Amino acid sequence: MTLRHLLADDDLSPVDQRAVLERALALKADPFSDRCLEGPRTVSILFDKPTLRTQVSFVGAVAQLGGFPMVVDGRLAGVGERESVADVARVLGPQSAAVVWRTYGQDRLEEMATHAGVPVVNALTDDYHPCQVLADLLTVLEHRGTTEGLALAYVGDGANNMAHSYLLGCATAGMHVRIGTPTSHQPRPDILARAERIAARQGGSVAVTDDPVAAVTGVDVVATDTWVSMGQESESGTRRGASSPFEPFRVTEELMAHAGDDAAFLHCLPAYRGHEVEASVIDGPRSLVWHESENRLHAQKALLSWLLEQHRMGDR
Repeated sequence: MTLRHLLADDDLSPVDQRAVLERALALKADPFSDRCLEGPRTVSILFDKPTLRTQVSFVGAVAQLGGFPMVVDGRLAGVGERESVADVARVLGPQSAAVVWRTYGQDRLEEMATHAGVPVVNALTDDYHPCQVLADLLTVLEHRGTTEGLALAYVGDGANNMAHSYLLGCATAGMHVRIGTPTSHQPRPDILARAERIAARQGGSVAVTDDPVAAVTGVDVVATDTWVSMGQESESGTRRGASSPFEPFRVTEELMAHAGDDAAFLHCLPAYRGHEVEASVIDGPRSLVWHESENRLHAQKALLSWLLEQHRMGDR
């Protein structure tokens, strides 16, 4: 039996991703139609990093599926310090239908998946944020009726987890992905190469540019993220302000004017108005940020349901 996880965006094939998104649409329309965790069965949800949307949406998703969301403070548990990741996985796995983890190193998540014996979901690592991109794709699908052939520009820090997940997740969805970022903050080459291979098969494309106007010109969606990700707080002085390499990549009304006439704006939040985005953009008519935030619940609910279904099918 091959156990299915979501550790990075390309763990889902295009067919898989579409199945999850279609399930999310159905569950959003009929929230209690799937009770796959009835019992209730437990889903262990671990947090090593600060959280608002991830905690709220996963707890809500598990509860609406009929399960019990067991929230574990990873720092209090000392995962990887007080006990090894492998030992924690062996404790959680037999008592859980799935394990959801928001942590730092991707290697920690992969070790959890190796030893847990149940589906493991990446709720954010330093390398990827696949659940957020599923929610973003769901938002685009609702807004435009499709993802295939659409163009999305992500502007800001091209070396962070959101840039990596946009590359992989949007390429999987058949989109044209542009990363606008300073040359000093390029996406990881191996992740870029994976996205290029996926895009070539799916009829999309991938491009990286240090010109923010070139990145957004004519696109259907403009997305950004904070310039100071978790763990980078000590760098805030160099990442913000007039001398920051990201200053030209702030999403302003002027920059949005180069995008398509009905281009939407996305932000994974938390947002820092006046830094990576103008208040008039995130609070304006093009912003789908609050729909995007709500869609974390529906996308993750569908993902858990789909992964558990794959697990049941593998047991037959």
